[in-house]
Amino acid sequence: MQHIVSAPPATGPLPLLCFLHGYGEAAPMAIERALRRHGPLAAGAAPVAVRGFIVLAPQLPIAGDLWGRHADQVLTLIDDVCARQAVDATRMYLTGFSYGGNGVFDLALAQPDRWAALWSVDPTRVPQRAPKQPLWLSAGDVARAQHAPFVRALRLGAKGERVWADDGEDHVGSARLAYGDERIYRWLLSFARA
Repeated sequence: MQHIVSAPPATGPLPLLCFLHGYGEAAPMAIERALRRHGPLAAGAAPVAVRGFIVLAPQLPIAGDLWGRHADQVLTLIDDVCARQAVDATRMYLTGFSYGGNGVFDLALAQPDRWAALWSVDPTRVPQRAPKQPLWLSAGDVARAQHAPFVRALRLGAKGERVWADDGEDHVGSARLAYGDERIYRWLLSFARA
């Protein structure tokens, strides 16, 4: 699986943030262009994304709501990054936009002991089960249309470990605003696996 790793210089272990892209960023789109359109590697992302985290951004070989099918490949990439970089294994976080937001739920359920916290940005479907990890859902017009089912299924609130955040943006605007919001990265960092 093709991927990008962004790792700042560090004197000790850093948290890892794995970003799952949406439908339009899969291959055959050029990986550098695809994985910098939205998410923590985008030009408008909060600087803390690339200064305070090792960012892993895999690319699906074809477009679709397919992250669940590639959970083992993503896990292999994470293990490879951990072997090559100074990763704090207690502070690994999963985020994704659109279909990648769906993938956050799929991978969290498939790998429940891997992730310290989750961040789904305008996912397109409500998961069948709630993952156990703390969760921040940044809503855009897609998730907003399913507000009640998301809140009910994921037990979301306005604060704490289960956050529903809606700034009134459209689909792409929700990604731009969310990944540019430094407070969400700080929220992620408040969680570590035991």
